[in-house]
Amino acid sequence: MTEAAAALGNSRDRHLFGPGPKRILALDGGGVRGALSVAFLERIEGLLRQRHGPNTRLGDHFDLVGGTSTGAIIAAALALGHTVAEVKDFYFKLAPYAFKRQRWSIPVLQPKFDARGLRSQIEGVAGDRALSSLDLITGLCVVTKRMDTGSPWILSNNPRAPFWEDNKGFIGNKHYRLVNLVRASTAAPHFFDPVWLPISENEVELPDAVAHPLSVPWPRRGLRTLLEKIGLRRSAKIDPNFYGLFVDGGVTPHNNPSLALFQMATLSPFGINWPTGPDRLSVISVGTGTYRPRLTYETLGAARYTKITYYALTSMMTDSQMLILALMQWMGECPAPWQINSEIGNLANETPPGGKMFRFLRYDVTLEKDWLARELNYKVDDHRLAQLRGMDDPGLIHQLYEIGFAAAEKQVKAAHWLD
Repeated sequence: MTEAAAALGNSRDRHLFGPGPKRILALDGGGVRGALSVAFLERIEGLLRQRHGPNTRLGDHFDLVGGTSTGAIIAAALALGHTVAEVKDFYFKLAPYAFKRQRWSIPVLQPKFDARGLRSQIEGVAGDRALSSLDLITGLCVVTKRMDTGSPWILSNNPRAPFWEDNKGFIGNKHYRLVNLVRASTAAPHFFDPVWLPISENEVELPDAVAHPLSVPWPRRGLRTLLEKIGLRRSAKIDPNFYGLFVDGGVTPHNNPSLALFQMATLSPFGINWPTGPDRLSVISVGTGTYRPRLTYETLGAARYTKITYYALTSMMTDSQMLILALMQWMGECPAPWQINSEIGNLANETPPGGKMFRFLRYDVTLEKDWLARELNYKVDDHRLAQLRGMDDPGLIHQLYEIGFAAAEKQVKAAHWLD
């Protein structure tokens, strides 16, 4: 350790502000498909241990780890110093509790799953730690979406960030509890309740049950009793000046958070100011499986307008991810480029003004029948493919992990990890 690094005093600050080449790990959202990410990370950690020793952890190697939704869960665990084996064990146990259906669920009026199981599992890893906790051994970034202001919130444990300290009655980012931020990042609409988080001093946390947006007057007593029994309760009156309403970070442009992390590490307002260049900065992006949502008129049926609306919104997430991938390949030196589309191919040989700004590696799986058969010799019918593309069936965890394991063996090469 250099004298300059030692003077920083703790592992987090040495990673964020110490000298030397810097490394970013960005983890996509994707529900149970995070099992694919776990398989890639297992391969990466194994190669690093061959080179640097058997006790190497990804939290030691990377200087900034960030994620969206399920990626936020994994990123937080890695930043707390957990090995990938521990993350894998936790993740495989988390899914059945996290994706536990509500006993009574009314579509549209209620989310599909009870968020209390998800929260308890996250709390088992994060405990009562705040974002400022020095148990976070490296830089951490969590992506969520604040709905009442319509703004993405990209929060990190960077003590030089603009909103780290309390300001004008609002609590600083350093006070946010890690479990709340990760829970907010995973609050996928339709699947889980949104989360109300206190943003002002002296406000108490609200339980997940309060987050349900039912605000109609109470009906007559008989129906009211029934609604109470099935858990459909009236929302408390919440002052938006003191609380923010948060949902899954996947509904921002940053379901693939690699560009957001690069900006945080290099733009001057954030105070990290890492130098750029392929020899000084690496960005590793790990996906949860991508595919192109397709819709044919023949399959629309009577609910055609609802289906069109749903597919239009979900395809926007795919479009955002492909845009991020295109930008990162254009800006970064890319040893293993991905096809963007049939018009432009990949952008590995394109150079932005000023030259390449970082070294970029993307590891992912394409959930298309021809790709799976060609790249992994994995054959699947249409029904199973549709199941694998879903985000909410914990029964598919092991199968997804096996697909990720095969892809990682092929994509994650030892030559990528020589630095």
